[in-house]
Amino acid sequence: MKKAFIILTISSSLMMASYTQEDRIKDMQIMAGAMQDIQNGFFYNNFDMIKAGGILLTDTIVKIEPPLEEREETDVMTRFLNNKVKMTNSTKNKIKKKTQTMIERFRDGDPTQALQNFTKITKECMRCHTQLRKW
Repeated sequence: MKKAFIILTISSSLMMASYTQEDRIKDMQIMAGAMQDIQNGFFYNNFDMIKAGGILLTDTIVKIEPPLEEREETDVMTRFLNNKVKMTNSTKNKIKKKTQTMIERFRDGDPTQALQNFTKITKECMRCHTQLRKW
């Protein structure tokens, strides 16, 4: 049991260590598609589209990490000022929670509140892109 845990920990660490800018771009494209699916679900009043888009969004957001070169920044002051890892984790958690709430609200017959959560998700995306990605 301990060996399996150690192997799992090492393999997940290696996967995270090799997360590149190209991986992040691919994941961002998947998330943009998921957001479009959710939006279409609102337009067509289709819970299944919203749920599928929400699941794809939350499954993809957990993979997002700053690329290796950003995580291994050696200059302490630059690393402190950028604070990308902490902000990325905070944004991921907020988006996961808001997505779950959005799905639950729409399922429970409150599309207005669900749409407000969708707007909050979009704001989190834009906050990250303006602060970390310098848009």
